[in-house]
Amino acid sequence: VSPVPNGHRTPNVPKISFEFFPPKTEEMEKILWSSIERLAPLQPKFVSVTYGAGGSTRERTHNTVARMVRETALKPAAHLTCVDATREEIDAVVQSYWDAGVRHIVALRGDPPNSGGTGGAGIGGVYQPRADGYANATELTAAIGRFEEMQAMGHGDQDFSSIFVFRNKG
Repeated sequence: VSPVPNGHRTPNVPKISFEFFPPKTEEMEKILWSSIERLAPLQPKFVSVTYGAGGSTRERTHNTVARMVRETALKPAAHLTCVDATREEIDAVVQSYWDAGVRHIVALRGDPPNSGGTGGAGIGGVYQPRADGYANATELTAAIGRFEEMQAMGHGDQDFSSIFVFRNKG
């Protein structure tokens, strides 16, 4: 039992979240939405949807979180990486999330893209940011913050409710 601001005590209720992978097939999509429907009554604090290496699931991630916003009471957090994408491409993804009503982003640098066994590519490999891209999660978060400021100018108090930042080592 834990105290709450109004002086009443409430049972400790664990705060949970779920992470989903965007579906690759129609059958996997049916399984995903069945799972979402079964897990939603647990009232997770948020749910996140991953973003494949090098943005490989970018469109599927967007479609999944946009549908969650439209069809559920869940708070989806879309993963977003800066690997192998230009600033312009990432800014367009942020805009598309905004337009879809997504207000939570998990900002990650991301794993180095796999370059076919050239030594140093893929998970654990050497990360080389694009010259025309965001170098890391800190730059990505700053860009999202600037975007949020621009949107707030024309939309009152709307903002990204939360930006979760995870920094890769190295």
